[in-house]
Amino acid sequence: MPDSAQVSFPSDFLWGSATSSYQIEGAVREDGRTPSIWDTFSHTPGKTHNGEHGDTAVDHYHRYREDVALMADLGLNTYRFSVAWPRVQPTGRGPAVQKGLDFYRRLVDELLEKGIAPAVTLYHWDLPQELEDAGGWPARETAYRFAEYAAIVGEALGDRVERWITLNEPWCAAFLGYSSGVHAPGRTDGELALRAAHTLNLAHGLGTSALRAAMPARNTVAVALNSHVVRTVSDDPRDLEAGRRIDDLANGIFHGPMLHGAYPETLFTATASVTDWSFVEEGDLKAIHQPLDALGLNYYTPALVGHAGSAPADAPHSDAHGTGAHSPWPSAEDIVFHQVPGEQTAMGWTVDATGLYDLLKRYDDEAPGLPLYITENGAAYDDRMDADGQVRDHERIAYLHSHLSHVRRAMADGVNVRGYYLWSLMDNFEWAYGYSKRFGMVYVDYETLERTPKASALWYAQAARTGTLADPAPLADPVPDAG
Repeated sequence: MPDSAQVSFPSDFLWGSATSSYQIEGAVREDGRTPSIWDTFSHTPGKTHNGEHGDTAVDHYHRYREDVALMADLGLNTYRFSVAWPRVQPTGRGPAVQKGLDFYRRLVDELLEKGIAPAVTLYHWDLPQELEDAGGWPARETAYRFAEYAAIVGEALGDRVERWITLNEPWCAAFLGYSSGVHAPGRTDGELALRAAHTLNLAHGLGTSALRAAMPARNTVAVALNSHVVRTVSDDPRDLEAGRRIDDLANGIFHGPMLHGAYPETLFTATASVTDWSFVEEGDLKAIHQPLDALGLNYYTPALVGHAGSAPADAPHSDAHGTGAHSPWPSAEDIVFHQVPGEQTAMGWTVDATGLYDLLKRYDDEAPGLPLYITENGAAYDDRMDADGQVRDHERIAYLHSHLSHVRRAMADGVNVRGYYLWSLMDNFEWAYGYSKRFGMVYVDYETLERTPKASALWYAQAARTGTLADPAPLADPVPDAG
């Protein structure tokens, strides 16, 4: 690895941050918005930490100008946000609610005025509850409803927004929502999860076509995958087979049809006891396999797997994405997830930046030449505000330095990486964890909703302005000025 003085990025590299609608907006009953599956799930007793929900979240709906000003102060040149489907199309069908679209029009205008390029994600998990009541993602009709929604938003914002993402982390939507049940809508059926994965793939393909029909040709369409970096505990053939099966369920199930026009045959074999895949209809794979303009990759930590007998019973095991009593991995009962050794974040996720390098190299091979973006990368730590009003999150600075260094390493090795979106702009509602985990580079006081840039925000601002990575050693007091 090069030392920090040698790590520099090209002048056209995009430096951004990312958020999602339900995690930050609040205003869940304003201007025609109706409940999403996350409104329902978070108000169901026992589903989230302390019963917390996103009714107010961090009130971005009313404070978006303040938040955009923060981005500008930090030197960001792009911002990735998601549109709330039930704010735009409350039942998931029919005409748009213009007041809902108007919010995103105002947000986009504010971003452009500050010189920040918007990147719109159409779906970040807040499915209209009425569509879930009609079958949700396991029902293929939901894919056609998504295409209609995509056309509405593309027509409304496509004249000013050039970068588009259809889905964020469809793996989580399918497997955490319908197999393990730890995410909305909280269902626990392995076959439904596999059906949901296929419908999400179809929604991506149909949505991509709908966007392109509704927008100027200059606009780009991508998808954001949380592709797993799957490693095995040994080269034992049984461990290698376990790794391949998890890779199929985590990665091939999405990038197979999206990038290559086919599901892995080994996926069908491994899940034969769960489903016969008869829900894949003629023409689906062609509809899914739309040419992408770019690919978004979300990365936090690698996975370490082996066959069930690969370690003693008392060896440390991972909970495989917080699965609780149910597994998100259909037909993988004989596979064990091991805890990756090393330093951990507040989420219990091991810090390993080499996984990000491996991920970029893999997708450079999967789709040679396709522009890649890191659409999420970041870490939760137990951040505290000191008596002097500063948040010295030096662990996060070290995390960002190591991961960005490996991004630049991949670029030096010829991988076409165009930008990086730090997760997240600010502390917010962290799904089933409620407000107990802080991923933000901006600290939010949840009582007053006051925003305070952390030390990591100022470090990241310097990287965005200079294209270089400052020494990650603990910063001397006072924290350097972002300007």
